[in-house]
Amino acid sequence: MPCLDFGVLMGQIKVKLHDGSEINVDEECRIESVLNNPNKFIAAKYNGILVDLTSLITEPGHILGVLPDSEEGKEILRHSASHIMAQAVMELFPGIKIAIGPAIENGFYYDFERAESFTPDDLEGIEKRMHEIIKKGIPFVREDISKEQAIEYFKQHGEIYKLELLKDIADNNVSIYKQGDFVDLCRGPHIIHTGKLKAFKLLSVAGAYWRGNEKNQMLQRIYGTAFPASKELKKYLNHLEEVKKRDHRKLGKELDLFSLSEEVGAGMILWHPKGALLRYVLEDFEIKEHLKRGYQKVVGPQLLRSELWKKSGHFDHYRENMYFSEIDNQSYGIKPMNCLAHMLIYKSHIRSYRDLPIRYFELGKVHRHEKSGVLHGLLRVREFTQDDAHILCTPEQLDDEIKSILDLIKYVMGIFGFKYEVEISTRPEHSIGSDEDWEKATNALKNAMEESDTGYDINEGDGAFYGPKIDFKLKDALDRKWQCATIQCDFTLPERFNLSYVGQDGAKHRPVMLHRVILGAIERFIGILIEHYAGAFPVWLSPVQVVILTVTDRTNEYAQNLYQKLIDADIRVEIDIRNEKLGLKVREAQLQKIPYMLIIGDKEVSEKRVTLRRRDDKKQSELKIEDFIGLVNKDCELYQ
Repeated sequence: MPCLDFGVLMGQIKVKLHDGSEINVDEECRIESVLNNPNKFIAAKYNGILVDLTSLITEPGHILGVLPDSEEGKEILRHSASHIMAQAVMELFPGIKIAIGPAIENGFYYDFERAESFTPDDLEGIEKRMHEIIKKGIPFVREDISKEQAIEYFKQHGEIYKLELLKDIADNNVSIYKQGDFVDLCRGPHIIHTGKLKAFKLLSVAGAYWRGNEKNQMLQRIYGTAFPASKELKKYLNHLEEVKKRDHRKLGKELDLFSLSEEVGAGMILWHPKGALLRYVLEDFEIKEHLKRGYQKVVGPQLLRSELWKKSGHFDHYRENMYFSEIDNQSYGIKPMNCLAHMLIYKSHIRSYRDLPIRYFELGKVHRHEKSGVLHGLLRVREFTQDDAHILCTPEQLDDEIKSILDLIKYVMGIFGFKYEVEISTRPEHSIGSDEDWEKATNALKNAMEESDTGYDINEGDGAFYGPKIDFKLKDALDRKWQCATIQCDFTLPERFNLSYVGQDGAKHRPVMLHRVILGAIERFIGILIEHYAGAFPVWLSPVQVVILTVTDRTNEYAQNLYQKLIDADIRVEIDIRNEKLGLKVREAQLQKIPYMLIIGDKEVSEKRVTLRRRDDKKQSELKIEDFIGLVNKDCELYQ
């Protein structure tokens, strides 16, 4: 390594390496030349900043190599993959315009403006060209140029999206990256040459508005994924196949749970009988659990006068997500949340400190104007039901109430087998209320978490506009994260609505309000459950728990009597007396993921018994109907 010199000379710089050793190098020596075995690294950290391996050493400090399988290494690899993909697209489709191409979780994308839609054949062609570019080992070359030079370059090449990005850059200098004839505006860093990308796959094409604004040009977004090694790529692609199999929209149709209809409108769900029954079971479970814990069930109206939404601050901070209507020359807002009605119910009586805490619970239907581009089956809808509750308590009761909610969340998530991560989101830029109230609310959440021995991260600036919140991110069977339960601490809305209680001293005091959901949106939670269980719900939750399958018409009367016995025992049952082969009936029941099949033939009729087969087991067993009812009840008890 010609740059290295272990003597201290003029014009040399001292740097410390990963192993703690210190060396002296010539000024403007390349970073790759000081790393032991530089080929194993994808980039470097120079005084805490991620840089290219080709970057020059200009000052003393620490230099650490970034490995491809580190989180930072994967992000750099995927970002570089997006550039390689963009180069391939531009070579194959001259005249196309490029927008942005970042790394994302588990992959990357790049947005393009093109008159014709990309096809699956196009993706195959792009992948092929990417392999050709990778094989050439084209260097990634960084150039630092003036903003004016960049503007002139991209103007000459008609890259309107790069010019718009440049307008938002305040610095007078920017960086570009070249690989062959491809040039992109980019901060970097990148892999040293295209040959470093070993394992990648293009996945899909989707529409995406420029900068996420539906008023802007619709672009085509090509998604891909990349990993340091083929083994990891294969594992991830298998994971995607499993995700595809579990897609709640696919299973929802196959299990006849729900449907979507353009005639009805985007983001609205049609619940079929089995889906509606699934909802009922889930909601009934929630109602019982809340009543056990001292909640009172309430119901608020769908429409509230716009003056109330202005008073609460929703009109100023949330109106783009709301629907409005006019009745008798009076403006009304369709509720996007339930808190206003609950506060008005509280305010309908004079409250004493002896009445508190008051816990109002509502399975409240709400409407939110979500953009069409983000709607996704049950997971993102415009009409949904929240398991919403608002607790009004004294400041002294706040700690116990938060911990009580934490216990409820832990209990409920345990029933469904969800593990979770927790974060506290702090005051956003656009919010209401005093700094003092926000500090008290945030500290209350932190204290309760710490006293409950619950670890958490801080999510700066992502609280509700009226208060900080605790968010729970569930992990499903495929280790994906879903944000569902939340607890929000609010000193501000009770102030705005002049809520009060009479204290021990006979004076009026201000209560604190906790907004909270456990499952969140019922629709979304059901979508998550479908994918979590792959449609094979536990017995207690399954909309159909048992199906009776007859072998011949001679057994129909016995089967009908059995059906009625199960109905009387509060077991959800169907009967299949079609004149079809038993094997077909069994197969269809398995596809419907029904937990139990009861097979009824001549032997079962003569012995007054049933033959039981479970959905996940080919083994059969004979038992009395009373014993089967006891078995179902026992299996349900495991989950409640």
